[in-house]
Amino acid sequence: MATREDNATHLLQELLWAYGPCGQEDQVRAVCARELRSVVDDMWTDDAGNLIGYVGANPPAGDDGRSHRHRVSSAAEPGVATRVMAHMDELSMLVKRVEPDGALHVTQLGTMYPGNFGLGPVAVLGEHETLTAVLTLGSEHTTLESHRIWETKPDKGDRALDWHHVYVFTGLSTDELEVAGVRPGTRVCVERGKRTVVEIGGYLGSYFLDDRAAATALLRAARMLRERGERPVDDVYFVFTTNEEIGGVGGTYASGSLPGTLTLALEVGPTEREYSTSVAGGPIVGYSDALCVYDKDVADRLMGIATKLGLSPQAAVLGAFESDASHSKAAGLTPRAGLLCVPTLSTHGYEVIPRSAIDDMASVVVEFVLQPGAHARGEG
Repeated sequence: MATREDNATHLLQELLWAYGPCGQEDQVRAVCARELRSVVDDMWTDDAGNLIGYVGANPPAGDDGRSHRHRVSSAAEPGVATRVMAHMDELSMLVKRVEPDGALHVTQLGTMYPGNFGLGPVAVLGEHETLTAVLTLGSEHTTLESHRIWETKPDKGDRALDWHHVYVFTGLSTDELEVAGVRPGTRVCVERGKRTVVEIGGYLGSYFLDDRAAATALLRAARMLRERGERPVDDVYFVFTTNEEIGGVGGTYASGSLPGTLTLALEVGPTEREYSTSVAGGPIVGYSDALCVYDKDVADRLMGIATKLGLSPQAAVLGAFESDASHSKAAGLTPRAGLLCVPTLSTHGYEVIPRSAIDDMASVVVEFVLQPGAHARGEG
């Protein structure tokens, strides 16, 4: 019999195989929508492309319990509600120009470098056709005459590999690329063959666990809440956001347009000595990051819940890190913010998480929305 962890891993793999570069998250959204639809009171996609699932503190009106469509205006309504967010987009590349020989010059879409992805197969998401191509530097068997390559060699120029060093070999002419709908602005992703989950002892490894692991956990939390047959103490919006990697665009829009005063982001969390965090530990709870100080009472609640669940949570003050919640708070679109992370090795690279981390995060989220916060007790 398949365990919950097995089911979570299966769903995670499906999400990883779905391409979701910033601004083009359709494939990921379709999988999330399929999983979310049956476990929420209402579901819709907003003008920013965010997928939103609503679960009310009280059952919806109607004979079938699901006939009320809970839509909201562009201005946030008053009232107590929690917005829990995980982003659908992934780090990718963007075509800057098409060279006469059919090669593509690309730049980053999100913060990373060619070494994060590694050289190898990529998917070029043309308007009419998805093409397989290769991200390449060129031959190592070159001299100073091939300066672009030479300067990246450790024993020569010793310069870090950057986007102006690499290019995408398509094997096609410019006319063929035009027919496929490849032009400046076309997204280029790590090819699906490099996105298969690998089991490493009690851990899972893949590219783009940021943020597919957290999205899987958010889907698991919505399903667990429905299976328990309990209602959250306040209305909850499960939000699968767009364009997080380029400034938290979808998350800030949702924070500004949905009811409520609290945005809780689900993310991958760096595990480094700098933060006293370990991939062998439990969920990471953020107390601050590069953009905001998270609300202490929210962080303390997350720590307390994870502790009671026996998950050994890790408190962290993060530096070079941002989330949908911190973008929203920094922009003044939510007065309260929280951050819960899956402990992750090599964030923005080939990432590794504990096998149990997805279910652990989902369990914390469920307990968080079922338990009253300080505002409900009249405190603070």
